[in-house]
Amino acid sequence: MAVTTYSLPKLPYAYDALEPAISGQIMELHHSKHHQAYVTNLNKALQSHVAAATAGDIATQIALQPVIRFNGGGHINHSLFWLNLAPTASAEANPDSARALVAEIDKTWGSLDAFKKAFAAALLAIQGSGWGWLVREDGPARSLRIVTTKDQDPVVGGEVPVFGVDMWEHAYYLQVCAHLTPFVTPNPLPSRGSFPCGSMSLCLCVSLPCYACVHASLSSHREC
Repeated sequence: MAVTTYSLPKLPYAYDALEPAISGQIMELHHSKHHQAYVTNLNKALQSHVAAATAGDIATQIALQPVIRFNGGGHINHSLFWLNLAPTASAEANPDSARALVAEIDKTWGSLDAFKKAFAAALLAIQGSGWGWLVREDGPARSLRIVTTKDQDPVVGGEVPVFGVDMWEHAYYLQVCAHLTPFVTPNPLPSRGSFPCGSMSLCLCVSLPCYACVHASLSSHREC
């Protein structure tokens, strides 16, 4: 039985391209260490699962399901997350490049600012580690809504992820320590030294990009 092997996707920008919103140090560790670990562990679990299936070992197959779910979800979530981001000065970081998305957000939440506040509130309400997502529901209405997922659970079912924010500590701790509010609040970037770590915050208004990608997601039924 063949085993599918997954690999770490290359980033479409340099590790330091998102500064000062996200530091190059965080991006390098997040991508090359944390995401790589999910890929490595997923491949190992899949190989073990195939071996167990070949041997008719049902107990081992069942025991491996949580491992595959966790690491497979981590690989899916991070692969989408990297495409959500774009350098601040790039065209993709300008809301004007995704007018269809902004129009849908305005229709649902009243304004882009109102959405940012609602999204930040949902992110801050996550208990422990998880993800916050803007998704498009399946069906004729194709409505937008905010959802959160626990740990590395991916968005599943009939919902299409438009973009998401990683709320695991490895995504922000080196930059804002335990101060989550500046990580998700759409305020102007503060000066260096405003936070205990002496670093910049991740401004949600900067981290909404991959507008070309999310615009395509709204225009079709494919995922980004």
